[in-house]
Amino acid sequence: MASNICAELSAGVTTSSAEQTRSLADRLAGELPPDCVLALHGDLGVGKTTFVQGLARGLGIQDPVTSPTFNLYTLHSGPGGRLLHLDAYRLEGANQVEALMLEDFLISPWVAAIEWPERIADWLPHGTWHLDLSIAAEGEHRISLRGSA
Repeated sequence: MASNICAELSAGVTTSSAEQTRSLADRLAGELPPDCVLALHGDLGVGKTTFVQGLARGLGIQDPVTSPTFNLYTLHSGPGGRLLHLDAYRLEGANQVEALMLEDFLISPWVAAIEWPERIADWLPHGTWHLDLSIAAEGEHRISLRGSA
């Protein structure tokens, strides 16, 4: 019997490698509803971009996924849909996100993965999935889904 990735994440999952983090996100990608926003909370170095790499793999995206810190966002397409990867660290609010006109690129089905979502909290739509990423111990990362998905 297949395990329920959402239940696992709600309880919190500890990974001990980047590949385990990617695999977890790959599994989650298959369970996400169409047109979903994921808010990835966590400090530098907790694996947010690694998690997005796994989401991309789960959506069948072949191109490399790197942090969009300097260009703010990247858009990827695959057989499972579009992936918008936004790094909001340099943004100062919802009005700056709206100026990017991201909705023009969000052709269903899509997933938006937002790093540093607290910077643009007013922009996040109702129904956003909030994931907390942290370092649990030396070489281990913890990923948990807030509330129920």
